[in-house]
Amino acid sequence: MRSSSRAHPRTRREHFIALFPSAPAFRLKQVAQALFQEGAEGWQDITTFPASMREALMRDVPWMSVSEAALRESKRGDTFKAVLKTADGLVFETVLMANARDQWTVCVSSQIGCAMRCTFCATGAMGLRRSLTEDEIVDQLRFWRVFLRSRPHLPERISNVVFMGMGEPLANYENVKSAIRTWLACTDLGPTHVTVSTVGVLPQMEALLTDRDWPAVRIAISLHSADQKRREEIVPSTVPDFLVKLADWSRRYVQILGNRRHHLTFEYTLLQGVNDTEEVARGLGTFIRKTGVKKLNVIPWNPVSGKAFAQSTQERIDRFKAVVSSFGIDVTQRHSMGEDIAAACGQLATAHSGDPSPREE
Repeated sequence: MRSSSRAHPRTRREHFIALFPSAPAFRLKQVAQALFQEGAEGWQDITTFPASMREALMRDVPWMSVSEAALRESKRGDTFKAVLKTADGLVFETVLMANARDQWTVCVSSQIGCAMRCTFCATGAMGLRRSLTEDEIVDQLRFWRVFLRSRPHLPERISNVVFMGMGEPLANYENVKSAIRTWLACTDLGPTHVTVSTVGVLPQMEALLTDRDWPAVRIAISLHSADQKRREEIVPSTVPDFLVKLADWSRRYVQILGNRRHHLTFEYTLLQGVNDTEEVARGLGTFIRKTGVKKLNVIPWNPVSGKAFAQSTQERIDRFKAVVSSFGIDVTQRHSMGEDIAAACGQLATAHSGDPSPREE
């Protein structure tokens, strides 16, 4: 599916500058801060602005850039999935998950659909409709904050954000960067509690090494294979010599930006009979040892309708983990959450504009 040619909705920043072209720069900072002001439900509550400015904002600038189209809760009550609608009528998904701290992690989307075409992923089958704006990314966190405030029986604090929803974050580099900077400036989130997961977009990965405005968040690389040919089969958007270039980039990342809290992680979705054998694990361990990376997070594949893959058994997963661990690599396994509401890793997908979700029935 081709990306939509429609124009992106105007952002709050663009609205504000059009309304108040002579306003001092600090007013834009106040706009961002207002969005997270405790108890505020609209521009009318933001008393840092003069009454005339509040009236103009109420008339012309949406308080939220997205609206709820559908909401589902897992049977265990530890995962919620929302389908959000944009101002131009498109829909995308975002997920709220309980974490080990008795707090919450938000899985945010960066695009509507995805152009990376990972063969095991529901989002990749959608194609790319468009990238989300800074506001649409920021407001996913705001949506879940409002959601939790309306449910006092649930823990209220969101402690982590992961860019593991729909889309490739580094293909929407500037909007993702701006959204993260807004969260860090306006909430109690710390940079090491935000993770950007990328399938490996090398030009943007190079850029962030020297980008002084790139926030000090954690990076996770979706690897899925340490064999170039197999990686191309699993991730068709893989460029030639990707693994050689990735190993070089990873070493430089560790040298320039890496430390105990700001580490680099490889992610690896296990597909039975495709990339989960002991021989493959030895090749993976050999590759990772060349990169300077010490952490691998294996992810059991979550079933997606129409995909011919099979889940690896836990026995195969344990053997795989043991082999990779023997190379001195810290191997963890992601616990799937929300599979019963199609909210687990690789399961997020929506239908065309105007249809909340193909799985909401």
